[in-house]
Amino acid sequence: MRFLRRSLVGLFLLSLTVGLLAWAGNTFVGAVQKRAEQESRVRPARERVFAVNVMQAQPQTLLPVLTSFGEVRSRRTLDLRATAGGMVVELADGFEEGGSVSQGQLLARIDPSDAQTGLALSRTDLQEAESGLRDALRGLELANDELTSAQDQVRLREQALARQRDLASRGVGTEAAVETAQLSVSSAKQAVLSRRQSLANAQARVDQAKTTLSRRQINLDEARRALQETEIFAGFSGTLADVNVVQGGLVTNNERLASIVDAQALEVAFRVSTSQYARLLDGDGDLLLADVNISLDIFGVDLATKGRITRESAVVGDGQTGRLLFARINVAKGFRPGDFVTVKITEPPLDQVILLPAAAIDARPSVLVLGGGDRLEALDVKLLRRQGDDVIVRAPDLAGREIISERSALLGAGIKVRPIRRGDGGGGDATTTPEKPAAALIALTPERRARLVAFVKGNKRMPAGAKERILDQLTQEKVPQSVVERIENRIGG
Repeated sequence: MRFLRRSLVGLFLLSLTVGLLAWAGNTFVGAVQKRAEQESRVRPARERVFAVNVMQAQPQTLLPVLTSFGEVRSRRTLDLRATAGGMVVELADGFEEGGSVSQGQLLARIDPSDAQTGLALSRTDLQEAESGLRDALRGLELANDELTSAQDQVRLREQALARQRDLASRGVGTEAAVETAQLSVSSAKQAVLSRRQSLANAQARVDQAKTTLSRRQINLDEARRALQETEIFAGFSGTLADVNVVQGGLVTNNERLASIVDAQALEVAFRVSTSQYARLLDGDGDLLLADVNISLDIFGVDLATKGRITRESAVVGDGQTGRLLFARINVAKGFRPGDFVTVKITEPPLDQVILLPAAAIDARPSVLVLGGGDRLEALDVKLLRRQGDDVIVRAPDLAGREIISERSALLGAGIKVRPIRRGDGGGGDATTTPEKPAAALIALTPERRARLVAFVKGNKRMPAGAKERILDQLTQEKVPQSVVERIENRIGG
């Protein structure tokens, strides 16, 4: 009985549940149908209004700044090469990478033993040649004396022949005596010819001795030069680079030992596009020798100096575009050959132009201006320059209009906006772009400050002047955040 009662109660509860679910479903279906049968009400669409930043365009006179990047080079670089082979027996103090040398300083000496021996032999040969010349001169003098004596003998024999002929004409002498005198004269003349031949031979020996002396003198000069070439001197004052020799090492002829770089005669080689190059030409098509500003960024501290454009490359170069220009650095303190620097050139002024943020124009190029009823209008402009995050444009109808400073894909002509005015774009003459905000300063904990100072002091590649400025900044109560971030990026912090 108990089991039957519980079964009936469960069956009753199940039936009640199914009935409730059916009633609920019927109610839901009825509500949906009633909703569908009702007439739909169309809600009027609301126009969306965008909030935009606007600025007033005011024509002004600007000095565009052309920015490029280049490499510092030395205008005087000398390769030190061994002019003789042998062992390096002496090196100057400071003959090492980065060592300073002065003009005329003895830098290296190669073993001079062979050169000294050659010089001694050349001197001995010269002495021998001088002795041979003296002997030849003495022989020439004797040959002249012998020729004079032979000529005297001819005159005496001719006088004797004349006497014999005179005697024979008076009948006192004989024909045999005359013939004997004639033979004597002929023999004397033959002796003169022999002495002349001897004199010619003596003169030839003198000429040969002089030639030998000249050759030995040349050999002596070559030996002296070979001895001098065992010593290497600095052609000008500078700094040593690429040193690859040590004392006691063996070198061959024409082997490069090091290079001397004149760190005071520096220039910057930088490349500009063809359009930028065209803006640096004068009316005659010649390159303007304009002043440039050169800067090197080192851990947030810029090494800056000035220079002047001096020339341009004669050719474009294989696989290159634009033009390669060269600017001489006025004060090269802190710069080294190989530095990658930023070069800024001030172009001729542009009148009646407007400076806008780069985000204010599109590819057309055009800008959006605020029209009647706070609705946008599109206005075409002429893009003249790009200055970092800004652009320089010219449009006669843009003066005094309010421009959307930051465009987006949602904005276009005819759209209603709510302008947010932050001030005018400026007016009057200007020579520079708007100043950048001051660098943020942060406070450092003692541990963080000590870590940064230790890294800067241990950096051997940083110039001494830049290191002093950075250390001076790190000792302040607050340090520029950009300096801290750049140092920590390099140390992995």
